[in-house]
Amino acid sequence: MRFVYTALFYGAAPLIVLRLFWRGRSNPAYRDRVGERFGAYGSAMPRRDVVWIHAVSVGETESAAPLVHQLRERYPDIPLLLTTTTPTGSARVQALFGSSVEHCYLPYDLPGPIARFFGRFRPRLAVILETEIWPNLFGACAAHRIPLVIANARLSSRSAVRYRYIGGLVRPALAAVSAIAAQTPEDAERFAAIGADASKISVTGNIKFDVDYGEELVARGRGLREELFGSRPVIIAASTHAGEEERLLSIFSGLRQRFPGLLLMLVPRHPERFATVAALARAAGFSTVRRSDGIPCSGADEVFVLDTIGELRTFYAAADVAFVGGSLVPVGGHNVLEPAMAGLPVMFGPHVANFRAICAALLEAGGAIATDGQSSLAAALERLLEDVALRAGMGERAQAYVLRNRGALNRLTAVLGGYLGTDASVVLSSASIDGASSNGAGRPMK
Repeated sequence: MRFVYTALFYGAAPLIVLRLFWRGRSNPAYRDRVGERFGAYGSAMPRRDVVWIHAVSVGETESAAPLVHQLRERYPDIPLLLTTTTPTGSARVQALFGSSVEHCYLPYDLPGPIARFFGRFRPRLAVILETEIWPNLFGACAAHRIPLVIANARLSSRSAVRYRYIGGLVRPALAAVSAIAAQTPEDAERFAAIGADASKISVTGNIKFDVDYGEELVARGRGLREELFGSRPVIIAASTHAGEEERLLSIFSGLRQRFPGLLLMLVPRHPERFATVAALARAAGFSTVRRSDGIPCSGADEVFVLDTIGELRTFYAAADVAFVGGSLVPVGGHNVLEPAMAGLPVMFGPHVANFRAICAALLEAGGAIATDGQSSLAAALERLLEDVALRAGMGERAQAYVLRNRGALNRLTAVLGGYLGTDASVVLSSASIDGASSNGAGRPMK
């Protein structure tokens, strides 16, 4: 079956390249470094014997940051390679780590490009974040005897169903995996159900809980709020998708009548939509400022579009209430932990398959509100805006939930340390994770 998959992939390669150039119309970075996607990395001398970490895009890169920092601290003599597949992820790697890590695009899952990738970097350990399963890549790891760990692994019920349909591809790929460090017991069970060896699976928790949200970042966010917004109440709608901004602007229009100074901050998930969303807000009749304009909002401005990469966490600290997008439309939701870490009450719509367990636990902790659509979101926003004590209490509970679930980073580093030939000086913890079942953090799945 892998032969058929590879033949189809080679046949589709010209269309995939055309799609890159098509996407380059709105984001020219997609047209850059196309050779890297086929394993062509130029003539510069590479680092060899690397620990290789793959993070697809911005979200995975952000969550990988504490892992990268910890590996650099504990294994300073081992070079790190961080790969991504999107230009925004690449830009975020450069912003977070500069030249302290090697970086390139991961090649397409084709034998030739993968052989060139391994020939150049010769990884001693492969760490694939979250849900990426690539048959040829995983097979090549096994052929080169490279330990392969799926880290911070998550698998939604919908994805598990899809993978079962192609079990002939997925099961051999998972046989090449040395260890799976799952976020939750449910994720662990789903990986086992699609063919992973249960003895290789442990539940280590979600390293997104360990992303640093220090006093310096909070102070910077509050300073930006004073500089750009003044004392106005601010709603931040983060990681929004097409079909959500229209609903949010409609809700905002009604709220402005009750709260005249209210400001809506829109943060589109994809950079190619920045200009579209700003135009959408202006077409709806709102005076709109973009972050890239470099000017503060006047009293007459109503919508602020955050159109930069890597500033979302800072701007959470500049807001009063957070809505996390990809949840009013069937995308699956995005990271609700970042606004919780900032001490904000968190809201989301009904489509949260990607963060279902965390959303449920955050609701149980009293730090979030789940809405089933536009009208209930409008009512929840109105209630929070008029009740300062309710906002503060929910924000405190949301932040406390994050703090008591930290520790996944040390557990994951301990798993990786077993493949690096040196003592990570970390012991797997069996401390419980909120919402976890008897398969505790760090314990192999039985």
